[in-house]
Amino acid sequence: MPGPVQSIERAAAILRLLARGSGRLGVSEIAASLGLARATAHGILRTLQGVGFIEQDEETGKYQLGAALLHLGTSYLDVNELRSRAINWADALAARSGEAVRIGTPLDGRVLVVHHVFRPDDTLQALDVGALLPAHATALGKVLLAFDAGAAAVAQETGLEPFCRRTITQPRELGRALAQIREMGWASEVEEFTVGEAAVAAPIRGQGGLVVGAMGISGAVERLCDPRGRPKPPLVTYVRDAARAVSRDLGASRW
Repeated sequence: MPGPVQSIERAAAILRLLARGSGRLGVSEIAASLGLARATAHGILRTLQGVGFIEQDEETGKYQLGAALLHLGTSYLDVNELRSRAINWADALAARSGEAVRIGTPLDGRVLVVHHVFRPDDTLQALDVGALLPAHATALGKVLLAFDAGAAAVAQETGLEPFCRRTITQPRELGRALAQIREMGWASEVEEFTVGEAAVAAPIRGQGGLVVGAMGISGAVERLCDPRGRPKPPLVTYVRDAARAVSRDLGASRW
């Protein structure tokens, strides 16, 4: 049987990105969200526009869903499928890192924790499944914002609540942080949401490269970070490898 057609997968990912966004997106925003070259994204957009699936605003040059596709609404990966694909990898990540593992998806501008594996040291811990976390102050959330230009714009416009001294509260600073996350492929959080705690997270991608969730570890700063307060490279590698494994299981061939 022939394999999937990558260009069609990417076109579908662009449509899903536009469907779940809060407004129009430009070529650069779409390319950054999906990890595509700008020229590649532009070519797919022109094709989709040519068949009437998307429309381009004459004044801004940004794109939105065409009238023929508006009935699709907010298409997104079923949370139960994400959990079922990620459970084994999350357990393995907890065992390798020795830290708690959480998987999150976007919900109304925040991060919904859909799966949580306890830190494997038999200490008393609280289950976070169902918790809503601030996107701008957590590693999971910053990953989701970095690859969703629409959500990032809304977060920057609506205000960034401070939780700790290190919480990012300036839109420009958040923009720079998100650009760096897109370049590195992972995000960190060091005492930005909770004093004494740190976290590392990486994106989970579905077909076409669309980021559908994030996976990460969290724990005490002294365990996750080096003396300079930077996440330890082996832990970053563990997280990225686990997220890529889930992504492959979800059909993201490049990851």
